[in-house]
Amino acid sequence: MTGAMDTPTRWNDAQLDAMRQAQDPVADPVVAALFAAGQVNAVNGLMQTLVENDGLPPDALPANVAAYLAATGGLPDWADPAKIAAGEGVFWRYGPAIIAALTCYALPFCYAGRKGVQVLALTARLTSNPERRVIETAQMVVDVMRPGGLGAVGSGIRTAQKVRLMHAAVRLLIAQYPGWKPEFNLPINQEDIAGTLLSFSSITLDGLERLGYALSTEEMEGYLHAWKVVGHILGIRPEMLPIDNADAGALAARIAARQFAACEEGQYMTRALVQMLQHVVPGNLFDAVPEVLMRYFLGDHTADLLAVAPGHAAGILLGPLELLAHTESTLMHSSSELARLHERFGRALIEGIVLVGRGGKRIPFTVPTELLQAWGVNWVA
Repeated sequence: MTGAMDTPTRWNDAQLDAMRQAQDPVADPVVAALFAAGQVNAVNGLMQTLVENDGLPPDALPANVAAYLAATGGLPDWADPAKIAAGEGVFWRYGPAIIAALTCYALPFCYAGRKGVQVLALTARLTSNPERRVIETAQMVVDVMRPGGLGAVGSGIRTAQKVRLMHAAVRLLIAQYPGWKPEFNLPINQEDIAGTLLSFSSITLDGLERLGYALSTEEMEGYLHAWKVVGHILGIRPEMLPIDNADAGALAARIAARQFAACEEGQYMTRALVQMLQHVVPGNLFDAVPEVLMRYFLGDHTADLLAVAPGHAAGILLGPLELLAHTESTLMHSSSELARLHERFGRALIEGIVLVGRGGKRIPFTVPTELLQAWGVNWVA
């Protein structure tokens, strides 16, 4: 993404301002109809059903929800199976690095947006906890990017449909919350959803590139294409889906320039994320790694907005990691050494998430055995 802000693009403030007033004309009425009928409990119950069940049995759903699922369950006409397969291949080869980039680059990128992070912080404080939210996000990535995930028998389409419906429910419930400020614009609007999609696609690819992973143009475009298909299922407008990776980088840079600012909510979410990673990854060997990677990926300015530990503070904690890299200075300045650390952290993180699961009635974190084997991840059968 380096230099993207200096290149003229098709993205402009007037266009993106309008997208901050646009939500979802398909999913929103489904939830609104339940609410209008006085079925507030039905809205809450729907969200609980969506979260707790991997499949969605028709008898557990209102008729309009079942109709929504039937109407939005197909891929767009422009979906290219060969490109989707190429994107899945990237996930097959680099899954641990991608999951580590998700937690140490993509999510903090989202948290730096002062307006967009307000919804994330509010729902995290009122309805969930960061550990479960991050695991659910990682599960979505696995569901849509696993081999065949976006196929007719895959879990990716249904997962994206569920997320879209949960977005609609959150929008409706936040509209009833007296603390929501008009300056934040409409919650979970088109600009914010598009920015989130970019974090899973373009930002993640940027992270791999910064670490020295050599992806072909076909692999990068395939990975972006697969996520554009997911974006379509999530209800992102066609005009907000980037044309290619250069266009995606330009949109990410434009959103960052418009929205990145220090705020208590962004710092809260980042702090909770770091603590979650330290808790989930076994032992304390990797405790300093999340903030080291965040600062490396985001740069000092954005890392400072999020109150990520300064480089010298993280460096003090890196002593044990000399077992994994030649020296602290080499680790901090060599992309190959950092890539090795990044990948080891990713494998340890996946192992930790598989062990932790989601507890209670929530379904466990599920990764296909063949992916775990390909990634060299240890797990309990």
